Amino acid sequence: MSHLALYRTFRPTDLKSVVRQEHIVTVLKNQIESGKVGHAYLFCGPRGTGKTSIAKIFAAAINCENPVDGSPCGKCATCRALASPDNLDITEIDAASNNGVDEMRDLREKVQYPPVSGKYKVYIIDEVHMLSVQAFNALLKTLEEPPRHAVFILATTEAHKIPATILSRCMCFDFKLIPQEDLEKRLRFVFDSIGKKYDGEAIAAIARAGAGSVRDMLSIADTCVSFSSGKLTYKDVTEVLGNADFDGVYALCGAILQGDSGAAIEETEKFLAAGKSVGMLVSDVLNFLNQCAIARSCRGARELLGLPKDNFEKLQALAMETSPNALLRATDIFAKAESELKYSALPRVLFEAAVFKASMPETECDTRSLLARLEMLEAKLAKGEFVQIPQNEAPKYEPKPVPVQRVEESADEEEYIPPIEDAPPEEEVFVPRTPSVAPVQKPAPTVQAPAEPIAEKKPALRPAPIGDAKTTFGCFLRSLRKTGKNGVLFTICIDLDSAFEDGVFVLSTQSETMYQSMTKPEHYALIAQAFEAIGMGAGSFDIRLKSKQADNFTKSFNALKETFPTTKIEIK
Repeated sequence: MSHLALYRTFRPTDLKSVVRQEHIVTVLKNQIESGKVGHAYLFCGPRGTGKTSIAKIFAAAINCENPVDGSPCGKCATCRALASPDNLDITEIDAASNNGVDEMRDLREKVQYPPVSGKYKVYIIDEVHMLSVQAFNALLKTLEEPPRHAVFILATTEAHKIPATILSRCMCFDFKLIPQEDLEKRLRFVFDSIGKKYDGEAIAAIARAGAGSVRDMLSIADTCVSFSSGKLTYKDVTEVLGNADFDGVYALCGAILQGDSGAAIEETEKFLAAGKSVGMLVSDVLNFLNQCAIARSCRGARELLGLPKDNFEKLQALAMETSPNALLRATDIFAKAESELKYSALPRVLFEAAVFKASMPETECDTRSLLARLEMLEAKLAKGEFVQIPQNEAPKYEPKPVPVQRVEESADEEEYIPPIEDAPPEEEVFVPRTPSVAPVQKPAPTVQAPAEPIAEKKPALRPAPIGDAKTTFGCFLRSLRKTGKNGVLFTICIDLDSAFEDGVFVLSTQSETMYQSMTKPEHYALIAQAFEAIGMGAGSFDIRLKSKQADNFTKSFNALKETFPTTKIEIK
């Protein structure tokens, strides 16, 4: 084989070369040095974090005659024998293709044979969660009580699929994703080892694309090395990854965040016309919005993102112009669109709808959209995009002339003018009628006398008839509306109960709040003035707070009187 993949070429051969996972390396190293080796281990965690590599190192180290710092020496006879491809002491089983009960029965029979070269016979079962239920049952007893020379190392990416009976018989180790800083350090070591020149931004982009997996990162790096014959640049990495051009994504996301739906759709059509995948385009938009959030909120954003200086400055300027609420709203919309793409038969329409929705907050009425609209208006006001009209140039309101209707029935009647629009609705304006004078052909010059003021004439209120509570209450309300001119008091009085009791007109309510408002000095004075205008002075009315029990008793008493009209009913 002329070429070996980078992830195979640089696979760790000792525990010192393992990237991170210190919590696991320390435990295994102590077990090797003390000779207290367990019979079953479970390595679980994301792909590319070193599960299989550490399993192979541990399997060789427990058989090594002279382990060095918990790692195999590679020089003794046992290490040389185990390095041979035809050794029988270390067996790797792919559970994805050997997941039946027959394979586990065969393993149960072979495990009884002692090792050939070393002290232990090690079985590494990769992707163990793929075993069937029957296969797990066949493995269970052997895993619980294996021979003294047998060690099982199970590796999986989905530990939740492992039966509890298997988990309880293993020492479980959880592998973690590798931080980006460690990935960059490892990638620089690999490129320096093979003599590949690179830019710092390219290293950061590859490490970020690896998403915590060393194997994924090295697979991308292998492609980038083949793509670029010279120095590896950030642009080369973006082309290998299939990401959209930074300037194009910047123009698209900038139009979305600034609320320019037309420009956003134009940029979208450019990407789609060029054959860009909708799924990859959504990922690019989400990644850009995430970078904007980091650039806005983090101090060391340049080091975290690993972008070229020019690109970072443009991204940071856009992020600072955009409110955090708008960023979160756009991120939520495209994250939802990404989850819906797998079920959509029209991914292009779905993405364009998300672009429209994100760039047009006025189409929604939720709290986040309203906040986004307010922030956009505030930004426009701060930039002076709204021009204020000077006061001297503002159009003035001129009321339309009101035609005067004259009544010519008799000289003693008055001339009526309809109410002006700005006057209160209840006021009626009357102008005295002046007798007509015969015209003179040549009138003598006279000095014009000042016009007499127009006297208002209000219609007189009729006195309230005593004894009729309903009519009296109506007269009181009309009087209160004309004399008091207090909208709150008038609204309260509408809901009152009224009745004559021993010649006194009683206004009553069950609400203590309404009663306290009516008995305030200023409100009580207005009520007394309204009663006085209809001929009812002090002592002829009263305001009372009645209880619900008394009201129920009154209703029951009146019902009895209506039911038995001929029977005399007295209250004692």
